[in-house]
Amino acid sequence: MTQDSQSVKNQNTSIAPMLSVRRGAKAVEFYKAAFGAGELFRLDNDSGEVVAQLSVGAAQFWVADESPENLNFSPQSLGGGSVRMVMVVDDPDAAFARAVSAGAGVISPVADQPYGWRVGRIVDPFGHHWEIGKPLPEGA
Repeated sequence: MTQDSQSVKNQNTSIAPMLSVRRGAKAVEFYKAAFGAGELFRLDNDSGEVVAQLSVGAAQFWVADESPENLNFSPQSLGGGSVRMVMVVDDPDAAFARAVSAGAGVISPVADQPYGWRVGRIVDPFGHHWEIGKPLPEGA
């Protein structure tokens, strides 16, 4: 093992996306209702903009109001997003239904896919696409 690969192996590294949105406070409430997210950190400013760190189980992500002055744009400003979120859960059907009940739009319903996943795709009210699914057992 090289010294570089050994140092990478010993690091405690994580990557958590930050979703730029319009109406950040409403987005935080949506993610709580849709995914059962908990707030780990939240900062609100005087004009109502928010930066929040959320968790769903052990997974973490951030939500912040877009700030064009810092080149952070929401999918609504861009006319679409460049990233899809993938959420792996034990019960994709229930998680998908909860998100739709909270206001997400259906892109494709949950179904078994020939590549070995049970997955569906939603778009949240802020323009971010989420694939919700899990790998199927081998031979399924």
